[in-house]
Amino acid sequence: MNKTAYENAAPAGGHKKLHVFGRLLGYMLRFWPLTLTGIALSLASNYLALLGPRYLGTAIDAVSAETGVQMDVVWDSFRKMLVCYVLSAVLAYLMTVVMVQLSQKITYRMRRQLFESLTALPVSYFDTHTTGDIVSRISYDIDTVNATLSTDLVQVLTSIYTVLGSLYYMIRISRPLILVFAVTVPVSIAFTRLKAKKIQPLFRKRSRKLGELNGFAEEMLSGAKTIDAYDRAETMTERFDQKNREAVDAYYQAEYYGSVIGPSVNFINNLSLSLIMILGGILYLLSKNGTVAEGSVWFLTIGGVTQFVMYSRKFSGPINEFANILSEFQSAFTAAERIFRIVDEPPEEGDREGATALSRVAGEVNIDDVSFGYTPQKTVLHDLTIDAKPGSTVAIVGPTGAGKTTIINLLMRFYDVDSGHIYVDGTEIRDIRRDSLRGAYTMVLQDTWLFYGTIYENITYGREDASREEVIAAAKAAKIHSFIERLPDGYDTLLSDDGVNISKGQKQLITIARAMLPHTKMLILDEATSNVDSRTEIKIQEAMSRLMEGRTCFVIAHRLSTVKNADVILVVRDGNVIEQGNHEELLRKGGFYASLYNSQFS
Repeated sequence: MNKTAYENAAPAGGHKKLHVFGRLLGYMLRFWPLTLTGIALSLASNYLALLGPRYLGTAIDAVSAETGVQMDVVWDSFRKMLVCYVLSAVLAYLMTVVMVQLSQKITYRMRRQLFESLTALPVSYFDTHTTGDIVSRISYDIDTVNATLSTDLVQVLTSIYTVLGSLYYMIRISRPLILVFAVTVPVSIAFTRLKAKKIQPLFRKRSRKLGELNGFAEEMLSGAKTIDAYDRAETMTERFDQKNREAVDAYYQAEYYGSVIGPSVNFINNLSLSLIMILGGILYLLSKNGTVAEGSVWFLTIGGVTQFVMYSRKFSGPINEFANILSEFQSAFTAAERIFRIVDEPPEEGDREGATALSRVAGEVNIDDVSFGYTPQKTVLHDLTIDAKPGSTVAIVGPTGAGKTTIINLLMRFYDVDSGHIYVDGTEIRDIRRDSLRGAYTMVLQDTWLFYGTIYENITYGREDASREEVIAAAKAAKIHSFIERLPDGYDTLLSDDGVNISKGQKQLITIARAMLPHTKMLILDEATSNVDSRTEIKIQEAMSRLMEGRTCFVIAHRLSTVKNADVILVVRDGNVIEQGNHEELLRKGGFYASLYNSQFS
């Protein structure tokens, strides 16, 4: 199943669990050599462990034989039993090693698949989901699934063999004693199923609350300076305590009610063991006194009682073990559901059939009568029309929330218009392949983004084949070369997470240098100089002018000094273009633009 809605693909309740279980098995079957090896080793280990009680029973009967102790039988049985248990332990160890390797491969593939799905999602998904919750799924949820796959799943599957093998040997030893399990096993199963239905929602809540806690923590850490600046540490700590308390309570409830199953099933199994020993002792005494003849189904030796007790432990052990790890399975299934929800999220809508790639881009952009809203209830842009000639500069100004950045989102097809059309070189952008459309633009955004790597790698992010001379030329044009040269490792200086070891202004200059490398015909500058001081901004203007030469440029700016030389300035307010013209024309009109400009420079 590829990219279908998870809830539609998997029905609620037990069918959903089976669906998740089947998908997890699918990951295991992908690495079938390791999976089959692990199962084979587990089966062999369990088979040898099942032989041990047989030899022990034989040795006990040889010791209690009426004709005297048969030491040769005792030692022979003991040696065979010892060999079986040693080999079983060795095979169990090898099985553990194989399962660790298998779980590592599955975890790697699951994380890769999850990340690939994230990279294919539309921007709207990240606008509506917190980063912390997504990170929680990549790390915590996958680790939870991995723990179950590496330690529990194969063991449960092979335990079925142990249960059936033990049942076979118990039937051979004493069919009457089997009647005890006819009562206790159904009680265990019914109790486990009843509790499992009540526990599953608790584990879903636990995962959700942990995701919310991670999201809040990520948000607070990214805003630590702001929190300190406004002296809101105590308030944020109280809010974190609330989130933390909710997460801990959800975790406690899931673990508390989940932990009830194991001891309860343990009690039922211990009760069945006690009944077996009492009934087995009675049958042995009757057999010893001659009340029950040898060959009768009621006949039982002391060795047979010992064997039956040991097999009954092996029979009830996996059932008890499954009950004990049921909470872990519930947690793993919940985590897997959260992972598969992202994997099954519809990706960004594919290109139209027949969509073509842009070639020999001139850079003419026309926005024709476009309306758009992020939600059906609220329209952000109303009947917007813009015509940008090749090589022209279009500045978009206006108050916060006017819809300026929304225009950029539509140009890049991060979102599609609700009505109207956008054309590039006369072709409707929905008839252009997305990768080709976005590759025709270079963007410098207000929110700078640098990844963990060297300065050189960050500058060449948009064009990896750039030579070192081109990188240096771009850095010089962006007025950042001299700063880079003063660093101990120069262009090979390693930047930490998001470049936190350099200033915001320096990060902005590096992203501007990055934008100077690709040979695109269209450029988007969204508050590109917002993080530099006025003196640096003046120095950058010349470099920006060279960057903008021959390109169709869309410039969003609050500092109106940066848009004075634009060919056309669009004044956007409440999603409408209320004024347009060049700087001098708009000042002469004395309208909204003039009031904005005068408020900044009066």
